[in-house]
Amino acid sequence: MSHDHGPGHPDGHHPHDHTPGQGSGRLARLRHRAGHLLVPHSHESADKLDAALEASARGMRALWVSLAVLGVTAVAQAVIVVISGSVALLGDTVHNAADALTAVPLGIAFLLGRRAATRRFTYGYGRAEDLAGIVIVATIAASAVFAAWTAIDRLVDPREMQHLWVVAAAAVTGFIGNEWVARYRIRVGRQIGSAALVADGLHARTDGYTSLAVLLSAGGAALGWRLADPVVGLLITAAILLVLRDAAREVFRRVMDAVDPALVDAAETALRQVPGVREVGGLRLRWIGHRLRAEADIVIDGHLSVRAGHRIAVEAEHALLHAVPKLVAAVIHTDVEPDTGERDPHHLLAHHTAA
Repeated sequence: MSHDHGPGHPDGHHPHDHTPGQGSGRLARLRHRAGHLLVPHSHESADKLDAALEASARGMRALWVSLAVLGVTAVAQAVIVVISGSVALLGDTVHNAADALTAVPLGIAFLLGRRAATRRFTYGYGRAEDLAGIVIVATIAASAVFAAWTAIDRLVDPREMQHLWVVAAAAVTGFIGNEWVARYRIRVGRQIGSAALVADGLHARTDGYTSLAVLLSAGGAALGWRLADPVVGLLITAAILLVLRDAAREVFRRVMDAVDPALVDAAETALRQVPGVREVGGLRLRWIGHRLRAEADIVIDGHLSVRAGHRIAVEAEHALLHAVPKLVAAVIHTDVEPDTGERDPHHLLAHHTAA
C-alpha cells in the first residue's frame, strides 16, 4: 500500500483542523471500534490470502462435483446408446462428454491462482481465470457451429429414429444433469466472483439444450414428423447463441476490467464517510481472477502531520475492505488541498499526463 502525505504541524494537528461534522466523525469511529470489540476480525495479509484460497477451493469443489454429475450422466446416456443404437443420442453423448472437459482449463486456472506473486507476475496468476473463460466461450461457439451443422445435415439427409422412448429417457437424463450442473456452477461462480466459472455454467446449460433437442426430436418422430430432429436442432442452435452472448459478455467485461457500478458507488460512499477525507478523486476497481483490487485518491488537510495523514489513509483502506465484497487490497493515494497562491503539488507530473 502506498500513501503520499504533505507537510504538517509538529503535533499532528492544525489550529483550523476543526471542521463541521468532526463530532459525528468521532462518534462514527467509536461505533466502529465497538463493533470490532463485539465481532473480532482481521485484515492482515494472511487472512486475505486465506479468504482468496477458500474461494479457489470452493471453485475447485464446484468443478469436481459437477464433473462427477456429468460423468454419471454420460455413462447413463452411453448405456442407452448401446441399447437403442441411436446415432443422434451417440452424438449428443460424445458432445456432452467432450464439453465437460472444458472444466480442465478452469481447474488449472484455479490452481494457478493459488500461486504467490513473483517479480515477473507481480499481481499473481489470477488472470488465468480470464484466459480459461475465453477458452470456454470459444467452446460454446464451437457447440453452436456443431449443432447448426448437424441440423442442416439432417435436413438434407433425414434419418429414422429407433427405440424412441429409450432415446427420450436418455435425453431427459442429459438435460437434468446438465441443468443441475449449470445452476450449481453459476451460483458458486457468482458467490466467489469467478466470471469463468459462470461462463462454464452457461456452457453446461448449452449441453442441456442439446439433450433437450434430442427429446423434442424423439417426440416429433413419434408423431411421424421426420424433419422434427433437424428443425428442433436449428432452434436449439439459436438458444445456444443466446447463451454464447451472455457468456461472451461476462468474460469480455472481466477481461476489460469492468466492474458493477454499484461497487464503485459503495466504495465512494465508504471513503467519503471516513473522518478526515475531504474529497474523493480517482477511484479504480479491477478484478484479478475472482479477487478485487482498488486504487483510490483521497484529499485531506495539507497541514496534518505525516502520521495523521497515514492514519486517515489506513482508515480509508479499512472502510473499503468492509464496503466492497471480495476486495483483498487497496492502494490509497493522499492528495492535499493547496493553500492560496501555492503551486499545484502535482506540477512535476504534468508533462507525463499531457495528451
